[in-house]
Amino acid sequence: MRRVGEHDFVAENGRGASVRVGRKGAEGAFTPVELLLAAAAGCAAVTAETLVTRRVGEGLAARADDVRPEGAHELHEVPVTLDYDVSALDEGQRAALEAAVRRAVEQLCTVTRTLKQAPPTPLHLPGD
Repeated sequence: MRRVGEHDFVAENGRGASVRVGRKGAEGAFTPVELLLAAAAGCAAVTAETLVTRRVGEGLAARADDVRPEGAHELHEVPVTLDYDVSALDEGQRAALEAAVRRAVEQLCTVTRTLKQAPPTPLHLPGD
């Protein structure tokens, strides 16, 4: 993460991807909370993708919602919703897919598993 302007930062990874980060309302940027929500939804979607697309094809979407009182500076909940069309499946197939997706996300999704644990997040400053 590096500063590129007032309230304007760019996060980059070693594979050449980047994302702008800024305050709420900043044009073309994600807020840090929006990135957290995207990470939770993205992790669930990536984890469930093969299970879902094998059984129902394309059309997988995911979202995570910001649940907190107005003005609060912490999330009270991060509900993640996966959406895909199960209309072609019978009741048994739907139940089996739901169980497989739930199990995969609960066991393999690093982001949502980490959020459930609330790990320490120490802040290190130059004098540390």
